[in-house]
Amino acid sequence: MQQAYFVTGTDTNVGKTYISQALIRHFVHAGNKTAGMKPIASGCEISRHGIWQGQLVNEDALALYEAGNVKPALDLMNPYRFSPAIAPHIAAQQAGVQIDIDVISSAYRQLAAIADVVVVEGAGGFFVPLNDSETIADLAVKLNLPLVLVVGMRLGCINHALLTVEAIKARGLKLAGWVANHIDPEMPMFEENLASLQQRIDAPCLSVVSWQGDAKDFNF
Repeated sequence: MQQAYFVTGTDTNVGKTYISQALIRHFVHAGNKTAGMKPIASGCEISRHGIWQGQLVNEDALALYEAGNVKPALDLMNPYRFSPAIAPHIAAQQAGVQIDIDVISSAYRQLAAIADVVVVEGAGGFFVPLNDSETIADLAVKLNLPLVLVVGMRLGCINHALLTVEAIKARGLKLAGWVANHIDPEMPMFEENLASLQQRIDAPCLSVVSWQGDAKDFNF
């Protein structure tokens, strides 16, 4: 079984890591050798213990690593790591680094060679810049993987979700499905908003995750 998915979101802080981690566990429980990948991470800190002691480590990348049963080198699963918790292209500029999607593509191919399933988590939303000319969308095109869209269920999510779906389609990419992640417990008319998205997104809703609930039972 050779599969891979690119997880993107309608915005930052909508639960991409949480859903990516749950997807990895889903495939592990199904008996697959599964690896997570976080190509670009901001907000990294020097690890003071563990296997990555002394290296810049991002807690999201660590969560994906711990969820998987394939344990790649840090530079393979998280090639670009930056200390400031800011937009990746700005963090890269400050570090004097140019994010190169060919480097990420090479790391992905190496991961795919040792795993049955690779779950790749993007950074921020679909149009987050990576350098002066490329965005997460360009990385998704380069990897050419089916996408899983995490919709942060809060006021305004319908517009954000539908714009992202249109952008995915415009690039000839496949939307494997989407996850409704209830990130705002005070969101009015949750069920009605969910129904509107289900009616308008031409891809399966893989899971509906309640506020502080478990992401499970993905409908692949």
